[in-house]
Amino acid sequence: MFRTVMCAIGVSVALGGGPAEAGFIGNACLKANRPAANRELCNCIDKVAKKNMTRAQRKKASKFFSDPHKAQVVRQSSRPSDEKLWKNYKAFSQKAASSCG
Repeated sequence: MFRTVMCAIGVSVALGGGPAEAGFIGNACLKANRPAANRELCNCIDKVAKKNMTRAQRKKASKFFSDPHKAQVVRQSSRPSDEKLWKNYKAFSQKAASSCG
């Protein structure tokens, strides 16, 4: 289950309504064309993201779907905002895996 969600999320470290109802994370999940991704899962993931990350963090994290290297850059960054994003992203990932699988 965790692996399915992580595949849908698209980050190996490891959102219904239509795409217009999804947020940054939900839309990125759907556009990533991952085998495990579907509207129901991506909308669930998006809802979890909204509870665990700020709007700015969700916007930045949504780019991880199309470019997983950006996740690595954030993870290794020493900027306080990136450290906070990574901490929240990890918590979000774990909650999405348990809630949306």
